[in-house]
Amino acid sequence: MQTTGFAIQTSGQGLYEFTRQVTGWVAGQAVEDGLLTLFVRHTSCSLLIQENADPEVQTDLRNYFARLVPPTTDPSMSYLTHTYEGPDDMPAHIKAAMMPVSLSIPVQSGAPVLGTWQGIYLFEHRDRPHQRQVVAHLGG
Repeated sequence: MQTTGFAIQTSGQGLYEFTRQVTGWVAGQAVEDGLLTLFVRHTSCSLLIQENADPEVQTDLRNYFARLVPPTTDPSMSYLTHTYEGPDDMPAHIKAAMMPVSLSIPVQSGAPVLGTWQGIYLFEHRDRPHQRQVVAHLGG
């Protein structure tokens, strides 16, 4: 079993692909077949496997969740009480509660088993830049 961490630098809300970092690390391990688990160590971002061919997919996902859970400055969100960390904070927690914070990906022949257009993303839900930590565990 192998464990490592990935630091993902964000510059605001959006999807940040880190498939290459993950596949590169997996390829360097002595595990041919197993299970890769990824876990993000934060409460205001998520992990996703999503299409990586057309960037409009990421734009549409970001826009959809922005409409679904707007900032606390939106009158429709006036019921929220956790507002002292900024208007994007509680909505970020809600989005993270709706989406996965961990992923399980099969590994076969030393590589994650992903579809042709699938990429691994960190979905940042906060407006300001962050350095996010993702822990990877590979078991054979």
